[in-house]
Amino acid sequence: MADQSSSVDLCKKLLNNSIYNPDDDTLTRLLTFPGITCITCEDHNSVPNQPIFTQDIPLNATLKTWLRIYKPINPTPVTKLPLILYFHGSGFVIGTLSITWFHDLCTSMAFQLPAVVVSVGYRLAPESRLPAAYEDAMDAINWVRNQAIGRTGDSLLQDIVDYSNCYLMGTSSGGNMAYHAALRSLSMDIKPLKIRGIALNQPFFGGSQRTSSELRLINDKVFPLAMSDLMWELSLPKGSDRDHDYCNPMVNESYKDKIKMLGRCFVSVSGGDILSDRQMEFVKMLEKNGVNVVTSFEEEGYHGIDIMEAHKTQALVMALKQFLSSGLVAVGE
Repeated sequence: MADQSSSVDLCKKLLNNSIYNPDDDTLTRLLTFPGITCITCEDHNSVPNQPIFTQDIPLNATLKTWLRIYKPINPTPVTKLPLILYFHGSGFVIGTLSITWFHDLCTSMAFQLPAVVVSVGYRLAPESRLPAAYEDAMDAINWVRNQAIGRTGDSLLQDIVDYSNCYLMGTSSGGNMAYHAALRSLSMDIKPLKIRGIALNQPFFGGSQRTSSELRLINDKVFPLAMSDLMWELSLPKGSDRDHDYCNPMVNESYKDKIKMLGRCFVSVSGGDILSDRQMEFVKMLEKNGVNVVTSFEEEGYHGIDIMEAHKTQALVMALKQFLSSGLVAVGE
């Protein structure tokens, strides 16, 4: 994995070298992150020491959304595996699921938990502003459901996944997606799928009122406040402010009856993350509404540390392993 300084430089260059055209609401992304191509079962013999194999498939060809499936090479015999539907980060605006950081995390989860991980390549803003990403998340949930009931015409997951033991997970903006997708799933019939919980890795939320951590870390080298504001400006529906439901889950009571049905939630927070105060407010809001929350809090750190530093990725995976094994109450039950 890249070290912190090079990762930070790349993030800044990527956004600073992008060109926004307000006339047609598009962003020209001039730099790209290093990425990983998938390692199929057929490729595995030529790529030594790979604990998993992957497969890329289209989700919605018209919308150009896609999935990457991560399967352990040698899963435990007989026992079916939990499924994690994963949403990558990068502020809804940049990035892809194939970025090395996200790919490495999904690989580690698939091998070490173990689990089948399905990572979602969703539409980006500003070309596709929210709720487009949430709609793509629901498409992914429906794809998994169709796998469970044998409606897809293939059996990519059929023989290995326990569909009664599924989780939604995301990093940064992906954490925001996992939260909103879980709420939306409560209004759908997704049986036989059962979402046992959601895992939010440094979730990306915002608001018009500044928090203490935002003011204290306003010029943070990794994720300055101006970058956060810009990402919300480009991703929220036009004319919206940061107190929109998509950005600030604390200001609107519209989801109150649903929040209490979320069941179990894992939230990781780093004290050096500009979003840390907002994330802790989110945790308190969940607990107030009866959600069983497991909070992983580190005093230091920065936004993205769990994917940018290998030992932190390992610690996150171990915390997730404990979370997955600690309860079996499904969302909505």
